[in-house]
This record gives sequence, C-alpha cells and structure tokens, in this order.
Amino acid sequence: MAANEQHYTLPLPQFDKPVKVLIVVAPYYKDIADQLVAGAQATVAAVGGESEVIEVPGALEIPTAIAMAERMSNYDGYVALGCVIRGETTHYDTVCNDSSRAITLLGLQGACIGNGILTVENRPQAQARAEVAGQNKGGGAAAAALHLVALARRWSGSRKGMGFRADEGTRA
Repeated sequence: MAANEQHYTLPLPQFDKPVKVLIVVAPYYKDIADQLVAGAQATVAAVGGESEVIEVPGALEIPTAIAMAERMSNYDGYVALGCVIRGETTHYDTVCNDSSRAITLLGLQGACIGNGILTVENRPQAQARAEVAGQNKGGGAAAAALHLVALARRWSGSRKGMGFRADEGTRA
C-alpha cells in the first residue's frame, strides 16, 4: 500500500514578495472538500501567502474557473480541489480524465496549478487522503502550486532564443 511507503517531500519554497493563490474547490462531498481546503490554506499561509477560495459545481468546472481567473485576474497560482468517488457508471472515468487533462493543458500554457482532485474508489480512501492530520492532499496540491510559482518567478526575466524568437542578448 502506498500509505505505508516513505516519500520525500520538497521543503516549501521561500518568497521575496507575497504569493496570491486561488483555491478552486468542488464541494460535492463537503466534508472531504473542507479538509482539502484547510490543508491548502495552511500551506499557503506557511509561506506568508494569501489565498482566496471559490466554489464551483463539480470537478469538470474547476479547470474552466482556473482558466477564467488566469485570463481575468492576478493570481500567482491555483489549487484545484475536489473528490471523485467511483460509482456504478463510466461517468467517473470521464470526470477524472477530463478534469485532469484540462488542468494539465492549462499548466502547459503557463498556469501554476497544484492538482488536488482526489480520484478514489470509496469514501474511506477519500477521507484518508483529505485529512489535514493524515495524507493532507490539499496541502500537497498547494505545495505543488507554490513550487511552480517559485520556478515561474525564477525564470520570469530570462528568455532563450527558440523557434522564431531571437535570443534576448542579441536584440538591437
């Protein structure tokens, strides 16, 4: 079982200027979602960051909300939180795959996103992963977003020549 494995966790990054993170949560399973949010908020606060929480109807709406915020707002990073528990139909597969794929595509476009949408077989698995005193997957998703923000800030001023873009050092 993965719960019995030892895992290395990167130390949280440090920031010279405050970080602003949007936590987007689908509270379909409210008790699970509340634990995920608590973990994420505590992790953002641990680096001196500020977080805002918005709720959306379901896991499929999380990437859309993040995309809208990325276009129309000024957040440094995003945390996607929710829980999908396998049911009797293939809807589970659609929700898991499509929400994950959309979040990945947003990340590849430059959004700093930590994906904390739990995809589990049953409620006990969800509870174990969501609990702040347990696996704290909400906190882990926030940490992932913060690490990406730190990388984005580190590389924000440097550009290499790639494709049709000239190397910044060669511009007249």
